[in-house]
Amino acid sequence: MARKSAPHQDPAARALAALLRDIVASARKPLDAQGMTDAVAIHDFRKAFKRWRAVLRLIGPVIGEEAELLRVEARDVAREMASARDGQAALEALADLGDEIPSLSARSRATVEGRLTQLGASAEAAILTPALKLRIGDLLNRAAAAVERWPTERFDCEEATRQLTATYRKMRESEPKDWPSASAEDLHRLRQRIVEHRYQMELVESVWPKLIKVWISESQRLRDRLGAHQDLHVLARLTGPHQPLAYWRSRLAAPIAHRQAAHVAAAQRLAGRLFAEKPKAFRDRIAALWKNRVEAPR
Repeated sequence: MARKSAPHQDPAARALAALLRDIVASARKPLDAQGMTDAVAIHDFRKAFKRWRAVLRLIGPVIGEEAELLRVEARDVAREMASARDGQAALEALADLGDEIPSLSARSRATVEGRLTQLGASAEAAILTPALKLRIGDLLNRAAAAVERWPTERFDCEEATRQLTATYRKMRESEPKDWPSASAEDLHRLRQRIVEHRYQMELVESVWPKLIKVWISESQRLRDRLGAHQDLHVLARLTGPHQPLAYWRSRLAAPIAHRQAAHVAAAQRLAGRLFAEKPKAFRDRIAALWKNRVEAPR
């Protein structure tokens, strides 16, 4: 039976318990949905697991080993589904290059799109098997049970502020020193830190919804820019030797590089705003929000 939140419970602890339950519930939806395509189910699973992992990383120092074990297990399941994303990522990257690519004829573009669609569909069908769904269901059952017995009351406002600040500091430290020359791997690591920060900030949303929604939105915009850069990297990889799009490498290389540079420039501008506060100022802001919290209207 779920524990009821006491009226006097610390607001951070109360928000954490609600967030954990919401994440587990959202991860169950693809298992229960009728007629959901494999592509949509994989997307929903991966999103839920990213939220779960981000929050478990946040609370691990308080909850202990079980949180870390469940985080790692969710990470491993998500990695198994990651390869199914390549075809869709490359399709989105191709669309990102624009409706007309001077170096690529309409006929060639249609052929490329067809190959990428086939690649994605084959991967999705091979990965999202009944056996994997059973594993996911078992993981979620254990996660739901764990959430109800974890001592979330220990994760008070002070601890929440400390851990959120630690993530913010890591995110800022992941920013490239020289954006234009940053490698795809460097930008991907930064994106991972942004994803963690973006989902962890959901914990604070109840204390000032309008402000935190804007903050999360800006984090998401930066994540999207870096994600688009990564999708283009996937498309470029698929044009390599012995890859499905090798024939079109010479026609796609320049447009991909040009569009990646545009995303990097936009990401640098977004990061300049999001990272403007030093960690101490960020910590003080979060602490003040908990202290002077504004409850969302019911």
